[in-house]
Amino acid sequence: MINYVTHIGTDESGKGDFFGPLVIAGVMVDEKAAEIFIEAGIKDSKKITDKKILKLEPIIKQHSIYSVVAISNEKYNQLYASIRNLNKLLAWGHARVIENVLAKQSCEYALSDKFGDEGLIKSALMEKGKSIRLEQMVRAESDVAVAAASVLARAVFVHKIQDLEDKYGITFPKGCAPQVKDAAKEFIAKFGKDRLCEVCKTHFKTYNEV
Repeated sequence: MINYVTHIGTDESGKGDFFGPLVIAGVMVDEKAAEIFIEAGIKDSKKITDKKILKLEPIIKQHSIYSVVAISNEKYNQLYASIRNLNKLLAWGHARVIENVLAKQSCEYALSDKFGDEGLIKSALMEKGKSIRLEQMVRAESDVAVAAASVLARAVFVHKIQDLEDKYGITFPKGCAPQVKDAAKEFIAKFGKDRLCEVCKTHFKTYNEV
C-alpha cells in the first residue's frame, strides 16, 4: 500500500433505527491491519449482511486498537432531551471513541463520515484529542479504517438488538420500516406506552404515531 498512514476511523450505527441504541466505534488501523481487513472483505457495513458483519467483528478486534460507545435508548433519550441536536450527540460519541483509542496508543490523524460541522467533534475532544488532525469526508466508509468502524458499530448494534429481544420477548425490526409500528404496538400492549422509551428513540415521528 503506497504511503499508508496509520489512522483512526470512526462511524456509527443505529442513527436511523427506531429501535435499539446508538453505537459509535473508533478503530485505529495500521498498514498491516489495513491489508488484513481488505483481504477479509471489510467495507461499508451497509453493503454487508449482518451475518457477515458478525464474522468480521472478531477479525477487527484481533488486529486493531478500537473503542465502542453504545448509548442505550434510555440514556439516548435523556441526552437528546437535553442536547436537542443529533449532530452534537454524534460529535460527543465520535470524540469519546477517539479519546478512548488515543488513551491506548497515540495517533496523529482521524477520519470520520461527514454528518455535520466538523468543529462539533473538535470542540468535544478532550486533552488527548486536541492535537489530532481530524477530517470529515462524505462517504468516508470507502476508507478501510472508517469501514472497520462501521462494521464494528453495526456488530455491536446487532448484539444489543438481540439483547433487547431476549429481554422483552419481542422481535424489534431494524430501520424504520412499516413493521416497526407493529412491534411498537406489541410492546405497548405488553408493557404499556410509558415503557416504550426503554427500547426506542422517542424523537422519531414514529413514536408519536404509535
